[in-house]
Amino acid sequence: MKTKKRPKASRMHGRKMGTHGRGARKKAKGQGHRGGRGMSGSGKRADHKKTLITKIYGSTYFGRRGKTSIKTQKDKRKRINIGEIQTCLEKYGKKTQKGWEINLKDYKILGKGEVKDKLIITAKEASKSSIDKIKKVGGEIILIKGNRKTQEVKKPVEDK
Repeated sequence: MKTKKRPKASRMHGRKMGTHGRGARKKAKGQGHRGGRGMSGSGKRADHKKTLITKIYGSTYFGRRGKTSIKTQKDKRKRINIGEIQTCLEKYGKKTQKGWEINLKDYKILGKGEVKDKLIITAKEASKSSIDKIKKVGGEIILIKGNRKTQEVKKPVEDK
């Protein structure tokens, strides 16, 4: 295995070797149209940098991604349906004399699904439909405001 390769200028001394195999002499003077350092010159003639770019950045460097801006934040709040809570009661809570006590302090409780057991859920937020369904069975939802727990329970809107 060769450890050091001599520069092209010192290897090519023969007749008609003024360009050292580069074509026009003006191409060999400096960086020229190859760009400078970093990502400069990675535009029109950047095929020789594509492999480097795809290795470092992957497929995220070229082209567009999505219809919305990259800076647009997605809603990352955690949500869970009461139907899923009902099917996996042992996973989410424990049974007490009052009913099933479930601590989901980071979640918003949504109303899809059926409730059969009496549930006492501590949550960050809750939808009206989930509150209605849990109230019908005799349970309650305790909402947490900020870091402290409040016993304020959202009351469903009564029909008149």
